[in-house]
Amino acid sequence: MEIRDPVHGSIKVRDEEISILESPFFQRLKRIKQLGFTENIFPGATHTRYLHSIGVMDIASKVFHRIFHDIKIDQDLERIHQTVRLACLLHDIGHAPLSHTTEFVMPNVSKLGLPSQFSPQQDRQATHEDYTIKSIIDSSFTESFQELKDKYGIRPEQVAELIIGSTQTSEYFTHKNINYFPLLHQLVSSEMDCDRMDYLLRDSYFCGVSYGKFDLDWIIDNLSAGHIENKAYLGISERAVATFDDFLLSRFHMFLMVYFHYKSVCSEKMLERYFSSAPQEYSIPSNIEEYLQHDDHFLMKVLNSSENKWAKKIIRNSIPEKIFETFGQEHIHLIHKLENYLKSEQIDYIKCQSSGRLSKYYANSEDNSNKYPLKVIRDSRIAGGQIHIRNINEATDLFEKFSQSHSVNRLHCEYQKLSTKQQQEILKIIQYE
Repeated sequence: MEIRDPVHGSIKVRDEEISILESPFFQRLKRIKQLGFTENIFPGATHTRYLHSIGVMDIASKVFHRIFHDIKIDQDLERIHQTVRLACLLHDIGHAPLSHTTEFVMPNVSKLGLPSQFSPQQDRQATHEDYTIKSIIDSSFTESFQELKDKYGIRPEQVAELIIGSTQTSEYFTHKNINYFPLLHQLVSSEMDCDRMDYLLRDSYFCGVSYGKFDLDWIIDNLSAGHIENKAYLGISERAVATFDDFLLSRFHMFLMVYFHYKSVCSEKMLERYFSSAPQEYSIPSNIEEYLQHDDHFLMKVLNSSENKWAKKIIRNSIPEKIFETFGQEHIHLIHKLENYLKSEQIDYIKCQSSGRLSKYYANSEDNSNKYPLKVIRDSRIAGGQIHIRNINEATDLFEKFSQSHSVNRLHCEYQKLSTKQQQEILKIIQYE
């Protein structure tokens, strides 16, 4: 089976994978837009998580074959290959309507009834990843793996382990005494994973912008495995570090220009207002089979039938005016001053803020969440030397230049509905030299 993709061309799907693609769980992704409200600003951005997921799987196969190009693919290695293909294909299968926005109304994770291996020690609100794991290992969808089990020995639990980044069965991912689990998880989720390689190119294509473009072929050609103490990590050739820099900057620019566009982000805040003010109208079920009904169309139908003012604003795409915006810390004091004034006048406002930091990798970072950093590899064996491996943040100065988060702060309110005096006071605050 082949799928024609406008980004990657012809994508081959194996016969044993067709039952996965044709299942109601995966078909649901056709009705979940990749970028939520972004189509209100970039009308072409109607692409879905369905085709994105297939694109991620395709890139994963290309990377896998590049990394193992000089190794004979035996039955064990093909099982590992198929497992990472599925992990990349299914990494988004638990996404809620309008993607991340509706996680706000997910139930506690304890209500999903996850198997103990995948259940967190402390209860918390569920995320799309929890629904992904539940779908793969404990739902009617799990039956779709049967042909893959029969031919390759695939186990859904190990697909789920690759997605969450933690395994209790390292032997499953071990080939000739090398544990490839770190590398394989990096293909699913890391600073340069197949997910980001796909969505940057795909989102820029459908949004009609050039910010997310980078040299995918050159990056793949320069990927390899870095072996450290019988574990394999994703590595990139030293000669391609500049291309990795370009990849990071592409993502950073897409964040500023597309992903954190003021209209789409404000729409998400308005949706949160709707959920808070009308909790009885919409909630996400903990029953994974009932969850199948919940897609963008389901939620929009609820919003269309609601009398709630925030629902009506969302449907009409009526965004409160952006009255002030700051980048970085230079004018953050004005945001605080303006907020204080709005509160004193009892003026309803929406605040949107985010930090578009370049990367997890900082020399002075206290964030240790990245267990498997990308490696940079210098192979000097041709000149009689050795293979040298180091972490990516030691090979580029880009992290140092962007060591501070590029914070964005915005305030929205119904400015035109304010009194003349209130408008003048706001102008006094925001007019600076």
